[in-house]
Amino acid sequence: MTKVITNTGWVYVVIVLDWHTKKIVGHYSGTRATSREWLEALEKGLNREFPGGVRGHGLKLMSDNGSQPTSLSFMKACSNLEVGQVFTSYNNPKGNADTERMIRTMKEELFWLREWENERELSLELDKWVEYYNRSYLHSALGYSSPIQAEEKYYSNHTSHLNAA
Repeated sequence: MTKVITNTGWVYVVIVLDWHTKKIVGHYSGTRATSREWLEALEKGLNREFPGGVRGHGLKLMSDNGSQPTSLSFMKACSNLEVGQVFTSYNNPKGNADTERMIRTMKEELFWLREWENERELSLELDKWVEYYNRSYLHSALGYSSPIQAEEKYYSNHTSHLNAA
């Protein structure tokens, strides 16, 4: 999570990132940052990426030790979804390095480039930027592919291995 100042106050941005493809699979932006909003970002990503359900996929969610991901309601929701939680060790920002780096990119390429009028303006631009990032942002760690290209390659390889078996 990060926060951005607008002319009407703070806007909180929660990101759910697929570490393998670097794809932003879910996000939330708004004036609140409780465990409910974190769960909204997670469910958005899960519903989009796994329309048939996530149980049995062995998904893991890496997060820091903040009050939202360690809240009883958030932990119970993850357990019910069969999404395992993994927490970084205390005072170890490198433990969540992929997500922290993506948030830095988002700040440098979107949030810090202008003054934001309000939450609605920022949220609309964030939606557009996430689409751009997933489709067009090239990552050296992905062989200079975009997150969508990396995802397509993963599923192409995964499907061909299944068909060969």
